[in-house]
Amino acid sequence: NKGPQSSGPVLLSRRHLQQDADSSERVLMDMRWGLVPSWFKKDDPSKMQFNTSNCRSDTMLKKSSYKGALLKGKRCVVLADGFYEWQQHSGGKQPYFIYFPQTKDAVAEEKEGDEEWRGWRLLTMAGIFDCWEPPAGGEMLYTYTIITVDASKDVSFIHHRQVRAGGGATGQMPAILDGDEAIRKWLDFAEVPTQEAVKLIQPTENIVFHPVSTFVNSIRNNAPECLAPIELGAKKEVKATPSSKVMLGWLKNSQEGSPQKKENDLPRWTSQFIHSPSPKKTSADILQQWLGKEGEPAAKKRKA
Repeated sequence: NKGPQSSGPVLLSRRHLQQDADSSERVLMDMRWGLVPSWFKKDDPSKMQFNTSNCRSDTMLKKSSYKGALLKGKRCVVLADGFYEWQQHSGGKQPYFIYFPQTKDAVAEEKEGDEEWRGWRLLTMAGIFDCWEPPAGGEMLYTYTIITVDASKDVSFIHHRQVRAGGGATGQMPAILDGDEAIRKWLDFAEVPTQEAVKLIQPTENIVFHPVSTFVNSIRNNAPECLAPIELGAKKEVKATPSSKVMLGWLKNSQEGSPQKKENDLPRWTSQFIHSPSPKKTSADILQQWLGKEGEPAAKKRKA
């Protein structure tokens, strides 16, 4: 259960790392959440006095923190199981987990030789990244921000802030890219110019949600319990939806016989970057559908 300043899996065009690469090729990279602009002059990113965890879509081409990177095509896709939203009520705040609709394939047994990933459908959020180099020299730091849009009708009733440290914008939620074509256009900065790409940044109704335990309220808690559906009581009982039933089955199956996870094993994240045990496939298998060429090693970090 991680928040801003933690690292997470991000997709981007390989050309950002390798100039002669096809811009449609994708690489998966570990980046820190909370964008540090390349022009930041101080020697320590923690000295930044403003929050760049989220970026409002209506100001991303106006604010200097994001405009330069966006106009240079530094667009990325942040992968997550889902994200959290807290609903304010008289008794406190009730957390909800919000994610893509799931199918029974998410908990289906794999067939031997089946190369297609049939597990949990990851949420794909639009982001902007940048690369910062310490003034005195040193390792390049790759960071990102999640773009936010007006909340869709289905979730707007819950609360005003969709990502834990999102800057407090009323009625905002992450900009979700629904489908591979939207992802392709957002990442391929050489073929899709900025003004065309930003048209993809719209609220989506293709999401579902369920209430979860306040166990998730503490960032120290990092367990499947953070994702499991709960009932709110007789007056506010939430009936199990097909997707929440899939969630329960997925959590149950993932806990039965799954090997102990490695700290850097991907992808098992929410927008708070909660690790949860995975189904049988490795992270490389799970993410193969997102990458440009099968079996090609990811590029090493280097100057953009």
